[in-house]
Amino acid sequence: MSETMTLSQAFRAGVREEMARNERIFIMGTDILLRGGHFAQVKGLGEEFGEDRVRDTPISEAAMVAAGVGAALNGMRPIVDLNFMDFSFGAMDEICNQAAKIRYMFQMPVPMVIRATNGIAYGGAQHNNVFESWFAEMPGLFVAMPSTPADTKGLIKTALRVDDPVMFLMHKGQSGLRGEVPDGELTIPLGRAAIRRPGRDVTVVSYGITVGKALAAAEQVAADGIDVEVIDLRTLYPLDRETVVNSVRKTGRAVVADESPAYGGVAAELVASIQESAFDYLDAAIIRVAAPHSPVPQSPALLQAAVPQPADIEAAIRTLLRHPG
Repeated sequence: MSETMTLSQAFRAGVREEMARNERIFIMGTDILLRGGHFAQVKGLGEEFGEDRVRDTPISEAAMVAAGVGAALNGMRPIVDLNFMDFSFGAMDEICNQAAKIRYMFQMPVPMVIRATNGIAYGGAQHNNVFESWFAEMPGLFVAMPSTPADTKGLIKTALRVDDPVMFLMHKGQSGLRGEVPDGELTIPLGRAAIRRPGRDVTVVSYGITVGKALAAAEQVAADGIDVEVIDLRTLYPLDRETVVNSVRKTGRAVVADESPAYGGVAAELVASIQESAFDYLDAAIIRVAAPHSPVPQSPALLQAAVPQPADIEAAIRTLLRHPG
């Protein structure tokens, strides 16, 4: 059996189950006790578990994360909800110099989740930062970015059971995305990608909101007999290189798609990994479909042009198929 949920509802369901299972889990952030967060991601949990376990905090991201680190070091399992990942600039020292490094420096676990919405939507340059590659390259942090409600529930339940800090990123444009979530216990290991669509001609690798765009592109080219395999990474660290490489060895062609800037982003890491482990299997050069190295525009028309769309992924697929191999 399964239930249809939005991404936010699936997150809340996973957190609720884990809070009922483990009394050491609590949530802190702004506007979460009564409002349930800006995206209703914890709506109703304050009423159910009380203000000791769902805590409104002052508007200080540094204080939130620092308090979370302290609580984790003392046996608790906090969820620090920043609402928007753009606000993490105010807590970079606490995230990158404290949460990420304490286990290495002092051999003490730091079991905490830092949740926020990430990615590009309407709101201008200051509310459209794409940070996943920043955190994925920081040793000591796990980074999860689900693309479906089911994965959101499964990944947050796993994140609340590991002993290291997890950056849990949910795309701004997907909070209301609906999908089937299986009933019963559902956990998804960190570092295991999903093959969303099997295929034999081209591999498209993505994560988050861009997975849906990749699937749309795959359906479009299928009308012309092009069989595309779509891989959803689900976590950016650990990165499931094995699934990606095995797929590219099978298809011989690869498109890497995400909405972060191409320069120094997750796509660049994936291209390097494929080159290192599957170069002899490639029939054409790998194509990156990513955002330009530019702040995100306020104009809706310019925003659509700046963010990779299904048509861009489709064009990349067709370009690769011009190489006979």
